[in-house]
Amino acid sequence: MKVQSIQPTPNPNAFKFLVDQPLAKSGQTLAYAKPEQARTDVLAQGMFAIPGVETLFFCENFVTVSMTGKADWRAVAEQVTRLLESHIADTPAPVGAPPDAAADPLATLPRGGDPEVLARINSLLDDRVRPALAGDGGGLQVMGLEGKTLFIRYQGACGSCPSSTSGTLMAIQNLLQAEIDEELVVTMS
Repeated sequence: MKVQSIQPTPNPNAFKFLVDQPLAKSGQTLAYAKPEQARTDVLAQGMFAIPGVETLFFCENFVTVSMTGKADWRAVAEQVTRLLESHIADTPAPVGAPPDAAADPLATLPRGGDPEVLARINSLLDDRVRPALAGDGGGLQVMGLEGKTLFIRYQGACGSCPSSTSGTLMAIQNLLQAEIDEELVVTMS
């Protein structure tokens, strides 16, 4: 596996490492907020062992590494690159089951809400929002719908980015209000 580029993201504490081989199954993502969630993922465990690594977000051809504010950016980038390039490419990270899914398979399903409305929301997010977030090294998970309130969780670079909690959140709400329901409110879970 070869690291093709290391890209900054809008989040000043995250970098996106683009690779030439799959890290995840097509269309799937995996977010690790802490090392304990990566106990079955050898590659993620290795990355969490690097001083300064805080969270990981795997997509098909990239991993976004969020680091602490005190991390030595160059050292982290060098170690992550070495680890990725020594990874055996034909054994991608076990993506497809979110971190705590083994304990509770229902934990991945959005809670509450009309399944048809949730399907329409996810379809719109898949078409118009998630690709842009992935371009910046992040993602978005729908956590649930309660009444007219949609709960979301940002992943990857978006998870701790200041613009996610303001501008991006408002843009998502405006889109969903225009396309799904004008009374819909979007909030972070």
